[in-house]
Amino acid sequence: MANEVQQFDVVVIGGGPGGYAAALYGAAAGLNIAIVEFDKVGGTCLHRGCVPAKEFLETAHVRRTVEHSSNFGIDVKEVTVDFSVSQSRKNEVVDRLFKGLSGLLKGRKVTIFQGTGRLEKDLSVTVVDGADAGVVAKGANVILAAGSVPRTIPGFEIDGKIVLTSDEFLDLTALPERAAVIGGGAIGCEFASLLSDMGTHVTILEGLPSILAGCDSEVASVVQRSFKKRGIETRVGVKITGHKPKKSSTTISMEGQEDVVTDMVVMSVGRRPRTEGLLAEGTGVELNDGGFVVADGYMRTTAPNVFAVGDVVAGTPQLAHVGFAEAIVAIKTIIGEPTVPVDYDRVPWAIYSNPEVAFCGLTEAAAKERGYDVVVKKDPFGGNSRAQIIGDTEGVVKIIAEKRADGSGGQILGVHMAGPWVTEQLGAGYFAVNWEATAEEAAALIQPHPSLSETFGETLLALAGRGLHVG
Repeated sequence: MANEVQQFDVVVIGGGPGGYAAALYGAAAGLNIAIVEFDKVGGTCLHRGCVPAKEFLETAHVRRTVEHSSNFGIDVKEVTVDFSVSQSRKNEVVDRLFKGLSGLLKGRKVTIFQGTGRLEKDLSVTVVDGADAGVVAKGANVILAAGSVPRTIPGFEIDGKIVLTSDEFLDLTALPERAAVIGGGAIGCEFASLLSDMGTHVTILEGLPSILAGCDSEVASVVQRSFKKRGIETRVGVKITGHKPKKSSTTISMEGQEDVVTDMVVMSVGRRPRTEGLLAEGTGVELNDGGFVVADGYMRTTAPNVFAVGDVVAGTPQLAHVGFAEAIVAIKTIIGEPTVPVDYDRVPWAIYSNPEVAFCGLTEAAAKERGYDVVVKKDPFGGNSRAQIIGDTEGVVKIIAEKRADGSGGQILGVHMAGPWVTEQLGAGYFAVNWEATAEEAAALIQPHPSLSETFGETLLALAGRGLHVG
């Protein structure tokens, strides 16, 4: 009811991965929790990000499989794609997950207010618009989980037809003949890979010296080579000066480079925090120069009893699963349970391009910059029997370890993979890095045969001093 102050143990502003995870985890601990969400619970990840994008990437994977089916003796005369069917399937997947999440929240008696939440200086949260406009929810604790929105660059106004962000792209029912992806990071490479596999001619425009700049250089080079072989044009170190749109295309101009004529521009230049209007005057919550909320390792902001999780937090990777982990840290801190802050150096990363990329821990360059004397071993998927069987041998496993006196690998510092289904293989590497295992300890664990994960095991054996198939 509007203007009625309702009391809760925790009020969460935002129902995305960080917000709903905090609500579910807190409710499981017996807390009375409310979420203020302006759209639908699940947030960007479920409705306009991770899940929809991966559904489309799976469509591309199915098309690739059918196109190469003759290698397995299965003759398919013609491959056609109705992208509107994939769009419908995406909506069905999202809707099922949304209903499941809504049911979980309801089952744990989480109150959901529809509208935009604003934190007041007395720790109350006002719903400023939407169906529950005027409601005031007072929490003994408040968690800021307002999420993020796509960035763009000056001169590229989003029109949803020629210039799109991920939000608009994921609502498409047909794909263009030509597309330019501005930004060669994880999201940009996923979109470029998807579009290319679906028959679109793709150009990636990246301002940094390489695509996938945060990845280990050798893993990034695997993707770069694959993209080149598939006809994806990649231009790095570019400075875009603007574009000249026409009725159904546009021309992108750059300093010192030829123009790019394209039917669609997909902006993939990162995301900014959704903190406009989030805080009333006098809350005491500090924002940095980029508009992100400043929080410590226990997700506490500079205001007492106010926490922040997910994409709004300064200096953290904008990953849904990081939001999950931060939510647990915040709730445990609220209820006084011992907890360990998230180690952002060791979180798992998964990029669902073709080829896939997955990694955790330090890159070789980062390890050396921190003063480690390292030993590195690599094993390509070309020698892996399961990779040969499925017909996908492009990629490598690379493991970085601290060098022992005898030259073998000690503590594992980083695991980096590119290749078939590596996003599903990273679990063992994640445990090895986070449990600070040595190469010898991890190599003692048996990998099934034939499996893609054998490549990880082989690389560990080589690091420990004696490999079977890897020198």
